Amino acid sequence: MMVRNVVIGMLFVTVIAPIVLYTDRLGTFPTFSSSSSSNDFVEDVTTFAFNGETGRLNVLSQESSSKFKESIGMVYSDNSHHQSLSDSSKVILESSTDTGNSKKGESREHASARVLSTTNEENRSMSENAIKQVTDDEIEDGNQVKPDTDTEGDGKDDAMGTDSKEIQKQINDVSGDTAAKHEQTTESSVRVVKREPAKTRPEKQNERVAIPDGRVRHLKDQLVRARVYLSLPATRNNPHFTRELRLRVKEVQRVLGDASKDSELGKNSYDKLKAMEQTLTKGRQIQDDCASAVKKLRAMLHSTEEQLRVHKKQTLFLTQLTAKTLPKGLHCLPLRLTTEYYTLNTSEQNFPNQEKLEDPQLYHYALFSDNVLAAAVVVNSTITRAKDPAKHVFHIVTDRLNYAAMRMWFLVNPPGKATIQVQNIEEFTWLNASYSPVLKQLASQSMIDYYFRTHRASSDSNLKFRNPKYLSILNHLRFYLPEIFPKLNKVLFLDDDIVVQKDLTGLWSLDMKGNVNGAVETCGESFHRFDRYLNFSNPLIAKNFDPRACGWAYGMNIFDLDEWKRQNITDVYHSWQKLNRDRQLWKLGTLPPGLITFWKRTFPLDKSWHVLGLGYNPSVSQKDIERAAVIHYNGNMKPWLEIGISKYRNYWAKHVDYDHLYLRDCNINP
Repeated sequence: MMVRNVVIGMLFVTVIAPIVLYTDRLGTFPTFSSSSSSNDFVEDVTTFAFNGETGRLNVLSQESSSKFKESIGMVYSDNSHHQSLSDSSKVILESSTDTGNSKKGESREHASARVLSTTNEENRSMSENAIKQVTDDEIEDGNQVKPDTDTEGDGKDDAMGTDSKEIQKQINDVSGDTAAKHEQTTESSVRVVKREPAKTRPEKQNERVAIPDGRVRHLKDQLVRARVYLSLPATRNNPHFTRELRLRVKEVQRVLGDASKDSELGKNSYDKLKAMEQTLTKGRQIQDDCASAVKKLRAMLHSTEEQLRVHKKQTLFLTQLTAKTLPKGLHCLPLRLTTEYYTLNTSEQNFPNQEKLEDPQLYHYALFSDNVLAAAVVVNSTITRAKDPAKHVFHIVTDRLNYAAMRMWFLVNPPGKATIQVQNIEEFTWLNASYSPVLKQLASQSMIDYYFRTHRASSDSNLKFRNPKYLSILNHLRFYLPEIFPKLNKVLFLDDDIVVQKDLTGLWSLDMKGNVNGAVETCGESFHRFDRYLNFSNPLIAKNFDPRACGWAYGMNIFDLDEWKRQNITDVYHSWQKLNRDRQLWKLGTLPPGLITFWKRTFPLDKSWHVLGLGYNPSVSQKDIERAAVIHYNGNMKPWLEIGISKYRNYWAKHVDYDHLYLRDCNINP
């Protein structure tokens, strides 16, 4: 009896008392305010969440709560990683020595579950917060964390950056029992976050590095390198390699051909590229004199630049020459029309509605041109967009050679209800050298020498200023509008290289605030300012004008003829033309004297009225073109020439009837 009491007392001291003691202590933790079941423990310990995904811990056996016994304590028995849990582990291990009492076993199970569940819950909560912070920060930074590779070495800790420091600060605030495990969990989590971008990074690099038509460029680069090797002494001293390299050059040239895109290359292009690369590798091994290679490359570069300079000069000359010439079809058309015109009776040569020509209540247009087809497009496009064509009157002035052809075209192709007038400049008897200084200058011997003796040292090197179109008085008629239309109040001036896309009648009702000329300004770029056209080294120009003043465009201009007469604009023009008789104030043309004559007399129109550049600029915005009232093919690349910019040609060509008998006879095609 006494022995039994001693055994029971020892059993109480060694087993029951510790269990009660630790159960009491752990029960004071907030986490254990409500006990966890063994099923909850298994679910909490064996699963973890990362970025919203649930995974299973392979370290733990996936057993039910009835089978999950004391072995759970062994998971955290590794002192090297979880020394802070040693006391709890010892208690659990001691409690595992008794296997006879099922109630005590159940109690031990709950005790171990509470110990580990507390540790796991705190660690998991801290770990998830840390992982979420790292992940969110990296998403905001665009996944710019470097992948953890072997070559980075100690640098991977630096790659964690500020995020890992913040996480470490949070870890330090946790109690000592959970610090070690949380540190391991956090480091593992950051390592996962760091490695994830490494999977996608090569794809992003490939996207950035991808070069369009890279194989064509590579083949061309190989040809350059091959030519360098063939010119070096080490290669010439190796006949076998020289023959092989020349063979590879021929193969690559044959494969490359005229291809400019990878899709145009043959199927065996990659094989030839690899073969050439192998041969070039041999050449790199043979050639050990880098100085010779550099010298050869510099020589090739200098030669290429010189060839480019020559080709640019030739291109400029040929472009200017093409702009000066008239295509065969456009030369044929006026001849054909002139012949037909003189076969008509006198009564058939007159236009209808001639009583409208001087009616100031109508919309009057002035068009000065010697190009029949271009003038036809201007009239056709304007009438097509007009709301009331019967109120529109077109005054066309041309030279003596094209007068009959121009009249015949509009007799055969009348512009609907609109009124047409065609005049011959020879009929303007008031326009003579005694009245017009520019007409006197154009007829002078010095001007003729300037245009036709192009090889003289004194001639201008810029071919643009030697275009014979400047010899035509048609270009200068725009300065004599009140003399040509004495009974009109307003006139809309149009160049013959424009296309009208909207109704223009709103221009006549504009309040120009006392200005004479309404035009679209072109000062968006530096070369469209006054100093681009006028010689500001001349004190007369520098004194009267601002070099940074906005230029404006001829091509579509509304002129108030009443204000013109009131401000005596024609005399202003004449006085400046007399001062420029030796071309010291500006080169030839009509825009420079226009800028001077209408200085501080120009009303700026909205840019949507007039869009320029279709004759020289291939980058004009499609949106600007479509919303413009008038598009202007200013420049050398006119739409009726072969050098015209193809993507703009249809805006002009759709107003030409290429099935017309005269156009077919002259072989004028789109």
